[in-house]
Amino acid sequence: MEKTSDSTYKLLVSCPHGFSPSQVSVAFDKSYDRIPHPDIYLENSISEIWDSRVQKNTSLFNGQKFRFGGYTMHGEGGSNLESHVCLHLGLTDYRTFVGTNLNPLWEKFLIPSEDHSIQCQHTASPLGNGAIVETSDKKLLVLRRSNNVGEFPGYFVFPGGHPEPQEVGIASHQCGKDMTDSDLTNKKVSQEMFDSIIREVVEEIGVPAASLCNPLFIGVSCRQLNVRPAAFFFIKCNLQSEEIQQLYSSAQDGFESTQLYTVSMIDLENMASKMPGCHQGGFALYKLMVEALKNI
Repeated sequence: MEKTSDSTYKLLVSCPHGFSPSQVSVAFDKSYDRIPHPDIYLENSISEIWDSRVQKNTSLFNGQKFRFGGYTMHGEGGSNLESHVCLHLGLTDYRTFVGTNLNPLWEKFLIPSEDHSIQCQHTASPLGNGAIVETSDKKLLVLRRSNNVGEFPGYFVFPGGHPEPQEVGIASHQCGKDMTDSDLTNKKVSQEMFDSIIREVVEEIGVPAASLCNPLFIGVSCRQLNVRPAAFFFIKCNLQSEEIQQLYSSAQDGFESTQLYTVSMIDLENMASKMPGCHQGGFALYKLMVEALKNI
């Protein structure tokens, strides 16, 4: 696990050679769900914070999310095609995220431990995702978040969002009771990890899905501020920066951002300090990939 000197992020999983879908599996299980905190005052604050948020903003929706509960790596993330990562995912929801990770007392939910899954066993820790998209003229795509978004208004981010349980028909852990069912569920969730990142790029940038190459999973980073985890992917786009800028003006989810930048790696280095920690971690994962490819 890597910490930066200014501690804005940790790298929880690093796959510098980029993993294809066949090298990424998922164990979706109730055992990776959040454990309630023994302090009843702290537990009760979850509902109180959510209720007061809903009163101020009636459009808040308590959607379900996958919860990051750790991983198992086989082969240390190397270039060997035998290398493989299994992500441990449970189920959580937006309400619990707001009441734990975004709680002003979020640090009180943490357990002192070097093991992330133990440290964060009482937080919702929904798994976000982000894409480092490279254009055909070797630029990278970065968005400036709008001022109306809940978190990090005005910050630079990579396109992304969340893999969604509802996309694969998951409403609870009841779905995968017997072995065949749970194998099928794990495969569907693993596929959703890759499908969702394509969906997010298409919706936020406006490029057609056909212009995007198959995503490669490069790791999971976690920002130190409220321990928010996000999975990152590298995707090549066969369009040039100029074409992408034109498509962005009619992107479906364009309202989430105010501007699209197509930047070089050096430019991005200068913008990184104005990115949320988990996205700074995503950039670090990309740089590890660039280094690894140089050494092949």
